[in-house]
Amino acid sequence: MEALPTNFIDLQLIQIIYLFLVGFVGGLVSGFIGSGGAFVLTPAMMSLGVPGIVAVASNMCHKFPKALIGSIKRAKFGQVDLKLGLIFGLFAEIGVLIGADIQEYIRMNFGKTGSDLYVSLAFVVILATIGSYVLYDALKSRHENSDGSDEQAGKIALWVRSVHIPGTMVYFKSMKAKVSLLFILPLGIATGMLAATIAVGGFIGVPAIIYILGVPSLMASATELVIAFVMGMGGTIKFAWGGFVDIRLAMIILAGSLFGVQLGAIGTTYVKPYLIKLVMGLIMVIVLFSRTLMVPVYLAKLEIITALDVGLEHILRSSSFVIMVFALASGALIILGAMWSGRQAETMSQKILNNQQQLKVT
Repeated sequence: MEALPTNFIDLQLIQIIYLFLVGFVGGLVSGFIGSGGAFVLTPAMMSLGVPGIVAVASNMCHKFPKALIGSIKRAKFGQVDLKLGLIFGLFAEIGVLIGADIQEYIRMNFGKTGSDLYVSLAFVVILATIGSYVLYDALKSRHENSDGSDEQAGKIALWVRSVHIPGTMVYFKSMKAKVSLLFILPLGIATGMLAATIAVGGFIGVPAIIYILGVPSLMASATELVIAFVMGMGGTIKFAWGGFVDIRLAMIILAGSLFGVQLGAIGTTYVKPYLIKLVMGLIMVIVLFSRTLMVPVYLAKLEIITALDVGLEHILRSSSFVIMVFALASGALIILGAMWSGRQAETMSQKILNNQQQLKVT
């Protein structure tokens, strides 16, 4: 068993700047797709040598104030279903407590490398399944909906709404229908467990809200911010009690995120729903490759496989970091590009409308 090292790393100026920029991109992604952005933040922190459990705990710490700001911002646009967010979030809190206990057990028994391997394997499995499906669905639905108003619920969601269980039915404005709480309960627990494992409940939360409950993409991504707030607050308390929250990392990332999350939230008003899915799926798939490259490094350190050559390990670590940076840059460029294009189109439409009104007056 690996001896337990110090939980917290030393921070130099270059690392602080890196974390601030990572936080900005994470916030940008969070405000845009509602998943919390931690699916890039957690691996980015681990690339600096932060233990997996500390990266997860610190991300959860920075998440809930950022999610609160993002949800308030998007609530002004009428995109948040507060009732669904709070109920889903309370169920998710159960999963957070379970997941945190699993994290702490692995850390105590298998050390930093065991924690890193656990977090990375969870990323690989989730990213490969959900990320590829979301990306496929985004490309498939590209020409189906011009805006969120005509986004229809799928077959699964329609079936869920058709099941009436007395005493458990609740009406939600985002679905314009009643749904049994017994369907939301397991989705919430699964979301919370994943959040405590890799700090990203949105991997399950957003797709589940869209595909299983039938909530439109814009409202699903916005409502997940409410869920992230509830989970983040409870998870922070749980992990902090065990000494795994690095408040320095949390505050640096939060500082960058507060700028990015507002831009991301504004960006949702200029884009089509499929683009939200496209950004989510694309970043997930890119990060998948980054984490996959690190799995053999952790396996070798735990002596599960033959020790790697020093040169090969360096190549794997460097490649993983470069791919992570590429994922951050790609997500930021797509979102900012979409915002710019949408803003330009809106400005042009407004000019045409003004010209038409002037012609009518004259």
